[in-house]
Amino acid sequence: MRIRFTKMQGVGNDFVVLDAINQPIALDARAVRRLADRHFGVGCDQVLLIAPAHTPDTDFTYRIFNADGDEVQHCGNGARCFLRFVLDKGLTTKREIRVQTLSGIIVPRLEPDGQVTVDMGPPIFEPARIPFVAAERALTYALELDGETVTIGALSMGNPHAVQVVDDADTAPVTTQGPLIERHARFPQRVNAGYMQVIDPRRIRLRVFERGAGETLACGTGACAAVVSGIQRGLLRSPVEVHTRGGALRIAWEGEGRPVYMTGPAETVFEGEIEL
Repeated sequence: MRIRFTKMQGVGNDFVVLDAINQPIALDARAVRRLADRHFGVGCDQVLLIAPAHTPDTDFTYRIFNADGDEVQHCGNGARCFLRFVLDKGLTTKREIRVQTLSGIIVPRLEPDGQVTVDMGPPIFEPARIPFVAAERALTYALELDGETVTIGALSMGNPHAVQVVDDADTAPVTTQGPLIERHARFPQRVNAGYMQVIDPRRIRLRVFERGAGETLACGTGACAAVVSGIQRGLLRSPVEVHTRGGALRIAWEGEGRPVYMTGPAETVFEGEIEL
């Protein structure tokens, strides 16, 4: 199977984007892993598949596969690249579209300055819906890790997140502790582990160990989750500028039951074909 692809990135979170509207594509986990491999494939954090809409109230269907081949519910940086791709390829002329994902409908919008804002939907806090094993909902939770106890905020942005506040993002144990949190038994679908350093109430630094991908240069849903958790703890005020290793995102949230809005760049890196 020979397929055309586009390599894109949003603040360093990189993607292989596939148009399944104008070419037949049959993806399995092995094909995703090959595409994502940085030595034998194209290389990316996630593979994004653009497919036709299944309902009259949406414009497209958006499928997301982590580098390990697992299909997941949501990817914020990918959503911005999604809109940039369908506009650049002439698949739509709309500056705002409605896109179906596994976790529901998202609404990305092209701003006048070329950045993209995505309505990420409201965060989810009920433990059973994250999903997270807890007797009841709480602001923070104690998580046991090989004899060490860490304090996390747990929530879902369409995918599960565990957010810690750290003194210094540079020295946070992302690569050593992150895998332990990702596969912790209290997160039955695994989890993205975020490490947030608060600079001031309007600025944070963030690193995220993503489930199925490892540490990435940026994580859009992770940025949303960190800001929401920080606002809930009284540490932050909306809007918040999130500085990742790949660049900056702007996150706005006005409180429980309200959607989170994420604004940032989306860029094409190169295009090509690959035999799978």
